[in-house]
Amino acid sequence: MSKPIIITGFHAIQAQLESSPECFIKVFTLNSRCDKRLNTLTSELNNFGISVQQCAKIQLDKLSNHQTHQGVAAEILLPALPNQDELISYVSKLDNAGLILILDSIQDPRNLGACLRSANAAGVDYVVINKDGSAPINALVHKTSAGALNQLKIFQVTNLSRTIKALQQQNIWIIGLDASANTSIYQIDLTTPNAIIMGAEGSGLRRLTKQSCDQLARIPMQGMAESLNVSVATGVILFEVNRQRLL
Repeated sequence: MSKPIIITGFHAIQAQLESSPECFIKVFTLNSRCDKRLNTLTSELNNFGISVQQCAKIQLDKLSNHQTHQGVAAEILLPALPNQDELISYVSKLDNAGLILILDSIQDPRNLGACLRSANAAGVDYVVINKDGSAPINALVHKTSAGALNQLKIFQVTNLSRTIKALQQQNIWIIGLDASANTSIYQIDLTTPNAIIMGAEGSGLRRLTKQSCDQLARIPMQGMAESLNVSVATGVILFEVNRQRLL
């Protein structure tokens, strides 16, 4: 069962309100703040029947774990993520050249949130994360995703290799990003239905995940840098998919 999390700031709360108002448990506002922006948000929350409680700054600071909160925080309960069976059901109904992002054991919640933000910006259909080894969907992921978490269809699976095989049976081409690959991302056709797999920070793709891929590809590097942050690399490959599909 999902645990409640605390999200802070107007942008995060507004994005959550627009996508899933049913997730709110309670909203906390700073008792010394009274301005148009807060009043507008409070009015919207009241329209949805969401409880709003005023509190002192010291209480709000504690609730938000001393993160920047702009005088507003909310306790929400995110729904449980759908599983592999539901993923395959959705994929089977895709009527376009589907684009799936698979995140294999991304452990830093900031990286996970940033990957989700790139996925949303690039128009990814579905995101898949593994249950064991990945960062949980928490307040930091929510904040870093800058609202993207609320716009994406995210699935959580227990056996990534099995999920990859199930996707291949749906004619999804599986491409793993690997720094040691001989083929550049600019040398492969990314216009067909495919799933891009990004590996963990530092270690990259796990052995079984790599073996399950239809193709491995690398991002060509210049200069002294040997690798990119996983969220940066995710943005590079996803927007290369977009570039090819818009030609």
